Amino acid sequence: MSANTLISALQDPARYDHATGKIKLFETHISWVLLTGDYVYKIKKPLDLGFLDFSSLAQRHRYCQQELELNRRLAPELYLGVVKISGSARHPRINGPGEAIEYAVKMRQFDPDMQFDSLLQRQALTTQHIDALADRIAAFHQGIETAPADSRYGTAPAVWQPMQDNFDQIEQRLQDRADRDRLERLRQWSRQRFDSLQTAISARKRNGFVRNCHGDMHLANIAWVNDAVTIFDCIEFNDEFRWIDVISEIAFTTMDLVDRERPDLAARLLDRYLQHTGDYGGLRLLRLYQVYRALVRAKVAIIRHSQGDISAQESAQALAQYRDYARLAESLTATTPIRLYITHGVSGAGKTTLSQPLLEQFGMIRLRSDVERKRLFGLAAQDESDSDTGAGIYTSSASEHTYARLQALATEVIHAGYNVIVDATFLKRMQRRMFQGLARQLAVPFVILHFHADESLLRRWIRERLAAGQDASEADVQVLEHQLNNQEPLIEGEADHIIAIDSGRDDAAESLLYAVKRLP
Repeated sequence: MSANTLISALQDPARYDHATGKIKLFETHISWVLLTGDYVYKIKKPLDLGFLDFSSLAQRHRYCQQELELNRRLAPELYLGVVKISGSARHPRINGPGEAIEYAVKMRQFDPDMQFDSLLQRQALTTQHIDALADRIAAFHQGIETAPADSRYGTAPAVWQPMQDNFDQIEQRLQDRADRDRLERLRQWSRQRFDSLQTAISARKRNGFVRNCHGDMHLANIAWVNDAVTIFDCIEFNDEFRWIDVISEIAFTTMDLVDRERPDLAARLLDRYLQHTGDYGGLRLLRLYQVYRALVRAKVAIIRHSQGDISAQESAQALAQYRDYARLAESLTATTPIRLYITHGVSGAGKTTLSQPLLEQFGMIRLRSDVERKRLFGLAAQDESDSDTGAGIYTSSASEHTYARLQALATEVIHAGYNVIVDATFLKRMQRRMFQGLARQLAVPFVILHFHADESLLRRWIRERLAAGQDASEADVQVLEHQLNNQEPLIEGEADHIIAIDSGRDDAAESLLYAVKRLP
């Protein structure tokens, strides 16, 4: 049977068991996708690429079933079933009588303009979309099954093998010397980074971070459907590509945002995801996986470039896309100077709001005391603790444990190679000295971001925040008054480390960004 003949015939509306509009064909390196108006039919190409095998009808049927089951975890309303195609290549019938000549996954069609890649291209992808995506991914990761301890999934050899295969599969398709040289640099960097992280990789498996993930979470596989995030088209054809460390999954999405020149949205997504999961330990592996994910996309492009059934123009575009991804991968191997930032100021002074642009502009990692304090007590960020001032989760002992937790996390983040902002009040000198000592111990510069505002503004902002009910902080005006009366002011020995921000100024965020940019 000629697959191309079949696909051509399926562009005739008469071949379907329902009314259609004008049928549109989209093609990937492994599938044909037919859009009919209300429904989408996805047909697997008869290929064996090593990392996937769709070469037989039985294999394609099996993977159609698996695609349906796996994708119903995140998009049950989209994935409707597996349908039989009968008849002949020239005269096929969807759901017709007789023996199957092919199979397709049937999906509900949605507006392709609502895919995240399309929204971003039209400058319509908002922080609301990104926040909802972070919430969805975090909930998914926390609910899926963990790899069995005795399985190969997530072991050091299982992590390296697809990386090595990636390099091999790309290399055999490259002709240009400069392309091959860049690939070799990336291979050496990846191998060195992997070797240094093997103990951490094994610990991640042991601690339950290797799970039955999606495996292909880039922006073209994410859409805004019925006012909610819908993630579709997961990896069904290779279990080892799907049973991965959760931080590898978030690496793909953040890499894609960086590639599309929105590192600010990548940082926002990562920040919100980490607040949900507390998985700051995964940051040590993030850069390795981002480079790997960029090279996965590069591999897809170079495979498409080398396929013989495309035009010269399409082939040239695919090669250019390969080079873009390879350059991105190399840029992700660069290192940046590291600093330890702490905030200082009473509740309501704008520490969290005004530090948000810092993490988005500079890719910093933020640790919030309000979130980590609740996590220590088994509470989610939005949960209410029902604790009075100085009681429950706000006792002196609880605060000591919270700052110790923040110190441990800050150490992890800095060792992972990221700037860190510790977002807490830091109203006690002992707390500030503790982190100044940590910066000295880790040999990184120490910066105090001092937020202040008129007291009447502080009271108003506290009331507005509580009324909105969207923040982890539970501080009310009574807490604010207690802090104002009991804080230990910054002293002369801390002056050299201070950036002061008047949070009441309209240009407070811009002033803070400017001051941080000017740091030596």
